Amino acid sequence: MILPIGPIHPGLKEPLRLKLQTQGEKVIKAEIDYGYVHRGIEKIMEGKTWQKCIYLAERICGICSYEHTQTFAETIELISGAQAPPRAQYLRVITNELDRIQSHLLANSTFYKTMDHETLFMQVLDLREYAMDAIELLTGNRVNMGWNVVGGVRMDAEQKHLDAILEKVAYIENNLDNHVALFEEGPILALRTKGVGVMTREEAIKGHAVGPIGRASGLKHDYRINHHTYNDYFDLKPVWRKEGDNFARTMNRYDEIRQSIDLLKDAINNIPQGNIRVPVEVKSGYGEWRGEAPRGEVTYMIETNGNLIKRISIRTPSIMNIDSCARYMLKNVATVADAVTTYASTDPCIACAERVAITDIDTGKSVTKDFFEVE
Repeated sequence: MILPIGPIHPGLKEPLRLKLQTQGEKVIKAEIDYGYVHRGIEKIMEGKTWQKCIYLAERICGICSYEHTQTFAETIELISGAQAPPRAQYLRVITNELDRIQSHLLANSTFYKTMDHETLFMQVLDLREYAMDAIELLTGNRVNMGWNVVGGVRMDAEQKHLDAILEKVAYIENNLDNHVALFEEGPILALRTKGVGVMTREEAIKGHAVGPIGRASGLKHDYRINHHTYNDYFDLKPVWRKEGDNFARTMNRYDEIRQSIDLLKDAINNIPQGNIRVPVEVKSGYGEWRGEAPRGEVTYMIETNGNLIKRISIRTPSIMNIDSCARYMLKNVATVADAVTTYASTDPCIACAERVAITDIDTGKSVTKDFFEVE
């Protein structure tokens, strides 16, 4: 039989329809239908200045909002032949890693919620608040930070704020192991996660998995390693696991949180003095740049006409992790209940996946545009 889940369902953070083909309780096949969130942000950006477009870019995804502005700014910097000064690069790293911590904690807490484990859900969500407080100390905001500009960052950080951030990070580090132990050693949680929603390394490659989803299936790839800031100032290696199941995806995020904590300590303790922004004359041209958001690779392809954005295309991690990879994970899941938790383990974001949402006239279905060819 065909069992529809969604578009409105307590286990789904945003509207999406999962069409599960089942044999009894076992899921044999899964289809994913988009088209319930229509945004058109890329089209809205056309013909506007970068100052207006970076504001819009931050609203593509609430949880990955920071990385969208950084990748946007760095794409414009690439076109213009500019680069942010070292202190600004360090401040970008600090904000990026704080954002990664809060995002991973939110993803894992939401995963526990779909498993009806209210205790871990609330405890991990409470720990996330310390990361959110640290972000607010640095940028003045909790979600849409308005932190990045072309050429650097909007404002500097005082040492007292950096010291306070270290205190918040230390609290997260000291309490993280307790929450990890509850998940890692819980026998019921192990039964619901180990060997459930498996995606092999070959399937991850075929599905173009990115971020923690790909790394939990053995893909040793992280775009931060190719980023000039991380390459120049930090020693970074990809965090990965090989099991490719719900357990591995959750634990991989915890492992990355520990890595982010180490990066934050290094960045704050060694941040250089100097300017936080350089003037940039935005030129006409085309640039393509990638960054590593908490969910995975974010790609910006921008064509400028002076200070105006002529055309822009954005690829977000959710379109690969949900549309391609979730099909492999949901195949042969033992129960319908595990199908919902498996979907949640991908840390889905429908709003960023449907950032364009062009509707096909013949089928009525939403079509997501990922790339364009420059004339």
